[in-house]
Amino acid sequence: DMPFSSPGAAGQEVPLSSTYSRINLSNRDLYVRSALEYRLHEFDVQVDAVLEGLAKVIPVPLLSLFSSTEFQILVCGHPDIPLEMLKSVAVYKGIEATAPLVTWFWEVLEVFSPVERSLFLRFVWGRTRLPRNIADFRGRDFVLQVLDKYNPPNQFLPESYTCFFLLKMPRYTSKEVLLEKLRYAINFCKSIDTDDYARITRSEGEFDVDASPSTSQSRNTSTCG
Repeated sequence: DMPFSSPGAAGQEVPLSSTYSRINLSNRDLYVRSALEYRLHEFDVQVDAVLEGLAKVIPVPLLSLFSSTEFQILVCGHPDIPLEMLKSVAVYKGIEATAPLVTWFWEVLEVFSPVERSLFLRFVWGRTRLPRNIADFRGRDFVLQVLDKYNPPNQFLPESYTCFFLLKMPRYTSKEVLLEKLRYAINFCKSIDTDDYARITRSEGEFDVDASPSTSQSRNTSTCG
């Protein structure tokens, strides 16, 4: 003996009939049809609102030219973080592109799982996917800067500045150290917008944008202002 209702998306019970309050043998087919109808159209208002918004950007009839996967990539970018695309927009400061440390860096990204690559991208750019193609980068380069101010280098974590797509990295002495430090940073430093904190504490003399992070913390900040 079950109620003639269906659970909604918010967890509430939604009555499906003004005539029946319980399901029985005689109305069970009606219940199934009513439940399906409700669940299939539960978000019609929200979907219509999304469609209305899309119509302001692109003519709705053109959407039929794309499959769902193609449209998802157009809107959200690549879910698999193609490293060759990232390499093609990379520039290097304080180090040559052919240096062993740069080679180690790309080898580390190669061994990262898809989830870790997304975490890395979020760490350095504040987003979890790359654009659809090179043109969509709109001239934005990924900057890898190696600094000698971190001394000894193996005791420091990398820094990132998401608004500039910039990764500042110590001159690590091995690929194993680089892997350990970068993996720690992308997993445990996720505060990507500390502008207000930086302004307040800098004014109080407690924060230096150029200060080196300690061995126990890595800066991941949005420095737009």
